Amino acid sequence: MKKTKLLFGMGILAVVGAVLVAADHIDAPGTTGNTADIADFYGFESPSNPDNTVFIVDLQTNVLEDLAYGTFDENVLTEINIDTDNDLIEDLVIQAIPRRDTMYFFGPFEPTMTGKNSEVMIGSPLGQVAISGESALTTTTETGISLFAGPRQDAFFFDFGQFNKVIGGTAPEGFLPEGEAVDTFDGANTMALVLEIPNSVLGETTATNALGLKVYKTWVTTNRKQ
Repeated sequence: MKKTKLLFGMGILAVVGAVLVAADHIDAPGTTGNTADIADFYGFESPSNPDNTVFIVDLQTNVLEDLAYGTFDENVLTEINIDTDNDLIEDLVIQAIPRRDTMYFFGPFEPTMTGKNSEVMIGSPLGQVAISGESALTTTTETGISLFAGPRQDAFFFDFGQFNKVIGGTAPEGFLPEGEAVDTFDGANTMALVLEIPNSVLGETTATNALGLKVYKTWVTTNRKQ
């Protein structure tokens, strides 16, 4: 695979937290319906190893259960950006890009350029995993990094109908309590990228969340090939 220059981040989600979530389920027409569309970004301490961090990037929000599984776009590069000196500029980058039935991961590395322009850094391989279909396939590298790429059920719970009523002023009762709210995304899938990676590879934490815990300052971008 050649080093490829990519331009123009098609979407971005930014988060800071020990258990962190960001969501964006309605994107611009140019990204909706393909894996340039960032739906959710999660980051949290590994349940099985407190010295590891798990990153989950959910792409393409409209992969419905009764439709064919979506596919990763080979012209789209997904990047997890990490700020290690608190200046809101990426200092480390983890990349994921598909080729046929395999997802290739690279990094973490110091990027040669920041902002909208990116290069696939094939000189910094992190690992690769077969893209899952109906079965969930996970690869763990020799360095203890676990990787997954494929469809997963959408974990984002949101009562979109009630939200519209609240915004429209037709729901004086406000949002519905647990047990009454309807999960609009129940049964829908996303195309997910999942990494579990040792904190020693990610460097020092640079932010403090609302609970007073030291965390990574990180965000996700997708870039389409120029």
